[in-house]
Amino acid sequence: MDTKDSFRHFIYTDWILIENQFDPSQLQVRETIFTIGNGYVGTRGSFEESYPHALPATFIQGIYDDVPVVYTELANCPDWLQLTITIEGERFRLDQGEILAYDRQLDLRQGILHRAVRWRSPSNQTIDINFTRFASLADPHVLGQRCQLKAIDFDGIVEIQASVNGYPENQGFNHWEGLDQGKIDQGFWLQSRTRNSRIEIGLAAKISLSGTQALCQVNTTPGYPTWSASFYLKAQNLVTVDKIVTVFTSQDVKSPVLAAKNKLTQLPDYSTLLKENEATWQQVWQDSDIVIEGDSTAAFAVRYNLFQLLIAAPRHNDQVSIPAKTLSGFGYHGHIFWDTEIFILPFFIFTQPTLARNLLSYRYHTLPGARRKATHYGYTGAMFAWESAVTGDEVTPRWSLPRDFYGEDVRIWCRDREIHISADIAYAVWHYWQATEDDQWMQQQGAEIILDTAIFWQSRVEFNTQSQCYEIRGVIGADEYHELVHNNSFTNRMVQWHLEKAVLIYDWLQDNFPEQASQLASKLQITPTDINKWRDIIHKIYFPIHENDELIEQFAGFFQLKDINLTEYEPRQRSMQMILGVEGINKWQVLKQPDVLMLLYLMRQSGDFPYNQNTLTANWDYYAPRTDITYGSSLAPSIHAILAADLGKSKLAYQHFLQAALVDLEDKRGNTQDGIHGASAGGIWQTVVFGFGGIKIRNNQPVAHPHLPPNWTRLKFKLHWRGQWHEFDLYPTPPQVPHPVVSSPQIQGTIFDLDGVLTDTAEYHYQAWQRLADEEGIPFNRQANEALRGVSRRASLMLIIGNRRYSDAEIEEMMERKNQYYVELIKNISSQDLLPGAVSLLDQLRQAQIKIAIGSGSKNARTVIERLGIADKVDAIADGYSVQKPKPAPDLFLFAAQQLGLAPSLCVVFEDATAGIAAGLAAGMWTVGLGPGERVGAAHVVLPNLAGIKWVDIRAKLTRYSR
Repeated sequence: MDTKDSFRHFIYTDWILIENQFDPSQLQVRETIFTIGNGYVGTRGSFEESYPHALPATFIQGIYDDVPVVYTELANCPDWLQLTITIEGERFRLDQGEILAYDRQLDLRQGILHRAVRWRSPSNQTIDINFTRFASLADPHVLGQRCQLKAIDFDGIVEIQASVNGYPENQGFNHWEGLDQGKIDQGFWLQSRTRNSRIEIGLAAKISLSGTQALCQVNTTPGYPTWSASFYLKAQNLVTVDKIVTVFTSQDVKSPVLAAKNKLTQLPDYSTLLKENEATWQQVWQDSDIVIEGDSTAAFAVRYNLFQLLIAAPRHNDQVSIPAKTLSGFGYHGHIFWDTEIFILPFFIFTQPTLARNLLSYRYHTLPGARRKATHYGYTGAMFAWESAVTGDEVTPRWSLPRDFYGEDVRIWCRDREIHISADIAYAVWHYWQATEDDQWMQQQGAEIILDTAIFWQSRVEFNTQSQCYEIRGVIGADEYHELVHNNSFTNRMVQWHLEKAVLIYDWLQDNFPEQASQLASKLQITPTDINKWRDIIHKIYFPIHENDELIEQFAGFFQLKDINLTEYEPRQRSMQMILGVEGINKWQVLKQPDVLMLLYLMRQSGDFPYNQNTLTANWDYYAPRTDITYGSSLAPSIHAILAADLGKSKLAYQHFLQAALVDLEDKRGNTQDGIHGASAGGIWQTVVFGFGGIKIRNNQPVAHPHLPPNWTRLKFKLHWRGQWHEFDLYPTPPQVPHPVVSSPQIQGTIFDLDGVLTDTAEYHYQAWQRLADEEGIPFNRQANEALRGVSRRASLMLIIGNRRYSDAEIEEMMERKNQYYVELIKNISSQDLLPGAVSLLDQLRQAQIKIAIGSGSKNARTVIERLGIADKVDAIADGYSVQKPKPAPDLFLFAAQQLGLAPSLCVVFEDATAGIAAGLAAGMWTVGLGPGERVGAAHVVLPNLAGIKWVDIRAKLTRYSR
């Protein structure tokens, strides 16, 4: 059953995000939130018709261009969405006229964005306009768009223009120069090129119109090719415009325009493309989905974050990676950080290993840039850039400009000092190899990454003759509030770990691929002396841990800084850096994000030094209270959540989890307009799987030690480890019914829900709700109807009307009206509407002398039973008139058992909804769930439906369960 939670006009169902009111103040934030994509292209959720101060953007992986003097950035590509609609001479736009109804939905299961608007023009013409868009996951070069128009109270002339804007801007800078454009049958094409990187792009678009006769033409105004149609729209008539766009760049093919035009001629219609996209998404979710029961907010938020990762991951290109803000916004200029390897990559390693390999191969292809950076700073080997783009060269801006006209420019030192990224990438390479045993990739690419960065560390460390230790001075650790420190514990231990693995990899290559080992040693100029030096650094690198209390000093001198009590600064709406100043914060023991705790987390997975429970406890108690968890880094909450879960702090772990899970959906940090927090999204997967699922790698396999949040009743996910899938279906405790059942089920009675079990009246309910919604001018469709499964009539109506205000009397009237429509529709129901297998099972039960009851919350249950022709097969009926409390309360099923004259433990319930299964369990009955496991997985037995089912088989399954 889908349930809901709201935030600023949001409704969360299991798979669909619904926005039921337009709030202009949230425009740019919502553009980010409603981003769609397919790993090749990402398009923000901007309106087709535009809106003042909007930030429309489409980003394509790897399409970077220079802003003169300042930086390199991901270029905003030509806008394929533009639709201009004019009704009787007045342009449709939400800042004019009147919005009578509004509904926008992002369907995560299928990667589709819908928007439905009922709009009254300034001249009082009312029209329904429905938009749909998708970026095909089945074919990365295909984009689809549909617009449907229906006049409500007028007949008149409507004009629609479908365009591509060839001159989009990156917040004031246009990266494109037009090369050519032209007409094709039912559409147009466009060719452009970036100004500095000289990357060409080719788009072709085909537009079709149905539902009316229209005069269509194509205009090729430079940079804005446009298809337009003018037609006479009659009241209640539906007109549909489909727009299919193909896009290629010179990074894909030699002639992007030719490829786009050829692709367009080969494509089927819009509906077929949509189905292909849906089928591909289904395959992806089979491996990547996480099922959470008992917490609707968490269930949706987790899926939302995974969706954002999936639409940003390059599926067919190993020379690009996922930017920190994914493909959803202008933040960080589309640059790639350690976020990808440390926070995002684990999700792909364990669910989509082919995509993980692509992301790591990007680092292999950018080794030349890393070598250039090392040379620039006077070192050897490969020194990965803190921020990188296409080539791997450092693209972190040197300066951050102040918002205050008279403020000082702020020097960005990360490019020079935040060097731990080279070890972070090696860490990711190693763990990918451990999880996949991809020896081929390791010997061809991974080994070179690990070894060449080890050479860099060999040149970067300094030997202190007084302490007889190797040191790494002048760095920024994971905590970025302290911008010049020596011997940062996170950096030093990661370097030590890196060199340990480099020695192992070198030996492995020599043992298994001697020719490759020799070639690589020659290429990188690695000698036995170098290997011995690595071993010496491993044994002598400085690492400050207090043996008496296992407290690790974050860096040399940290404990001598001014201590701080962050509670004294509450309440606040700013980071501690903004309060104390960029220079001032260096003097305080306050962290932007976990540093020592980050180290412990990374060592946790395999149990490496210094991770153990005592060390974790000591360092949590010291560093967690000193971390700016609310306004520091968005990378922090997920890590704190995992470690808090390890420590048994379930309430705090869940609090930090929600802080990360809703960081974009609720704009927790006030910067969602800049793009999705990709690292936080990856951290959410790790929190759920590694934290609440308690997954650790022990004895070379994933093992679960779950500690689920108190309100979670189930957690289910899959992990891919060394060629095999491992399924984890976790509960707070093993599933139990409140009332004890006999050790071997002596079933004497069955209780069947009606709708979805014996028959399917859902279509009649949908038609009745749709008619009511149309009469009230409320947007409603089949996607919204999915949220009503198993929900009472009143609760369903509340979901439909959203924040619209109605009196109690009006609500009662609408409920009655809907019921009247439903009753009219079911007059035609007959035995033909019984679901496959229903009659056969009822007959088997009668022969076995098993009593049969109906347990339906519908007040029309008796009418439906009569019309289905099964009244003579039923011994008792419990319906909407029988009890006060609806499911998931057990009252309805207890009443049915009472009517049968049986104890609850002698009855089995057949249900298709989560609420029904919960009611059966609460009643102390056996349960059979019909449908997907995510909905009815708590049942004792789960079946897809009743087709071909035999009672003896069900009884056998229940008997096996009871043993």
